[in-house]
Amino acid sequence: MKPTHIEHIGIAVNNLEQAIEYYEKILNLKCYAIEEVKDQKVKTAFFMIGQTKLELLESTDPDGPVGKFIEKRGAGVHHIAFAYDNVEEALTNAEKKGVRLIDKKPRNGAEGLKIGFLHPKSTFGVLTEFCGEK
Repeated sequence: MKPTHIEHIGIAVNNLEQAIEYYEKILNLKCYAIEEVKDQKVKTAFFMIGQTKLELLESTDPDGPVGKFIEKRGAGVHHIAFAYDNVEEALTNAEKKGVRLIDKKPRNGAEGLKIGFLHPKSTFGVLTEFCGEK
């Protein structure tokens, strides 16, 4: 099983409104959705570039995952997300191959997608997300 495409690149930001303004005014992209994912303590904004999205992530709680990331590393690239037809199967296959998982089962993410994260200690320092419809 391999990914169908890069679904999105997640970018942690300190201020979502300022970041949206930059992407719209300087890069001439259009923010097509803003959404809060309460269980992940994050507010997101999405931009489409070809088949790939950029997801801006602003923490709604300094103790949330994005808040902790920014505290440790500062704003910047947070994760890369790969699209799979079956997220649960992709997570299971990765675990069978020795990859440490953050999520053993898919959970709900932004835009109604099922998501699951791989631990960056098993992915050469890159927080990796699997996402899809199932």
